[in-house]
Amino acid sequence: MAETTEKPAKRVLIVMAHPDDGEFGVGGTVAKWAAEGCDVWYCLVTDGQVGDAGDMEITSEQLAAKRHVEAQNAADALGVQHPVIFLHYMDSRLEPTLEVRRDIARVIRQVKPDVVICQDPTVRWSGQGYINHPDHRAAGEATLAAIMPVASTRLAFPELAAEGLPTHNVKEIYISSTQNADRWVNIEGYVEKKVEALRQHVSQLRGWDPLEEMKKWARENAERARRHGHDFNYAESFKYIKMEDD
Repeated sequence: MAETTEKPAKRVLIVMAHPDDGEFGVGGTVAKWAAEGCDVWYCLVTDGQVGDAGDMEITSEQLAAKRHVEAQNAADALGVQHPVIFLHYMDSRLEPTLEVRRDIARVIRQVKPDVVICQDPTVRWSGQGYINHPDHRAAGEATLAAIMPVASTRLAFPELAAEGLPTHNVKEIYISSTQNADRWVNIEGYVEKKVEALRQHVSQLRGWDPLEEMKKWARENAERARRHGHDFNYAESFKYIKMEDD
């Protein structure tokens, strides 16, 4: 069980269900890898258009537009070098359909990442106070299926090849917000960047400052990492999958 001490790869794609999911789960890792010179891309499956903005007059279309801006601002704060990719599926209605799988695979073939970060499709609850959003599970399941077999198999969706997109093999997968972590990333020095990015999601925070909570989460992850021999003070945790040998 190990932490990545070198740059994990040349190119990283983060696939998340909603704007702010990435910042909450992996913002420190993204900020660290971007600072280390990784080429980082973001793909959001939904527009977050039903996440209550605390404004009784706002429409889902208006909220989606607001969250697009917030998501891009957050990505910029983390050092992500590319415009955020939106797949425009409906928030709170996401299912791991063949269409979603195909659309994520299209992005994988376009971006050609060495590493994909996605959400854990197996997590339904945590402790006694949290039920995982079904969109998180759906996005994770669709992303894993997009990686294998769709992105790597020519005949899985021939229309992707017809679009001029050759197959692509993802080398490594980091599954976030998991209850089965076996890899930790040391984010000491990057917690503040993570919080800066989260603060861009004004419609969701509604005046709440995430600094102390994010520090608490990172310390708890570091405590788990120390049980496996890692001398960390702040960490983010992942289930790690290596798809092919170097």
